[in-house]
Amino acid sequence: MSEGTTYPARLDGRRAIVTGAGSGIGRAIALRFAGEGARVLVADVDVAAAGRVADEIGTNGLSHQVDVAHATEMQSLVERATAEWGGLDVMVNNAGVGVAATTPDTDESDWDRLMDINLKGTFLGMKYAIPALRDSGGGCVINISSVAALVGVADRAAYSAAKGGILALTRAAAIDHIAEGVRINCICPGTVDTPWVRRITEDLPEPEVARAAMRARQPHGRLVSVDEIAAMAAYLASDEAGSIVGAAMIVDGGLTAR
Repeated sequence: MSEGTTYPARLDGRRAIVTGAGSGIGRAIALRFAGEGARVLVADVDVAAAGRVADEIGTNGLSHQVDVAHATEMQSLVERATAEWGGLDVMVNNAGVGVAATTPDTDESDWDRLMDINLKGTFLGMKYAIPALRDSGGGCVINISSVAALVGVADRAAYSAAKGGILALTRAAAIDHIAEGVRINCICPGTVDTPWVRRITEDLPEPEVARAAMRARQPHGRLVSVDEIAAMAAYLASDEAGSIVGAAMIVDGGLTAR
């Protein structure tokens, strides 16, 4: 949250978990939720990073170390939230990793890692959060997919497959659980200005040229900000989005409109 920024209290009293919340999109979502009045369990494999974000939030923030690819850890994460707060209202499955490679150039170990963290991690988050949301009288799940689930993106074969799986899982689960009062949607960001994007460009021979190309492929001429993704997540978590079910909310500066 920018200092002095105020938001509407649409999430006042809501109890939320955000995975991968130690940095990037997850951190922005956690801070935005707190800014709108939610209590947030900041979950990340990097416990120190999660702790720093929880400290930024203050009394409404808790931190928790989790590897989203492990069922017992995801179950414990949801149990922590319900034990601390007596229930759960919002689950954001944001944790993810990426590899820049074509299909032939993707190592099998990288494929397995992306599927475990991105797709299986989202599945496990839903597996354990949906019953808790149902027991709380309803709530919502927000999964972070990508425009790579919707259009072809060069050198992102495994990443696209995992994010496409998240989109399909979101739609199937949305139909399964809406009658129980659980709304499930996903966000499909374009190229977002995150630490991961900065890292992958730094390893290239001409980092500035690569970053310029990323900006140029989005019609509005810049990278998407993490705060723009957080704003969409806050909307989906609010009562204003009561009729948004099984949707893929695209925030990409026009990339998929070409």
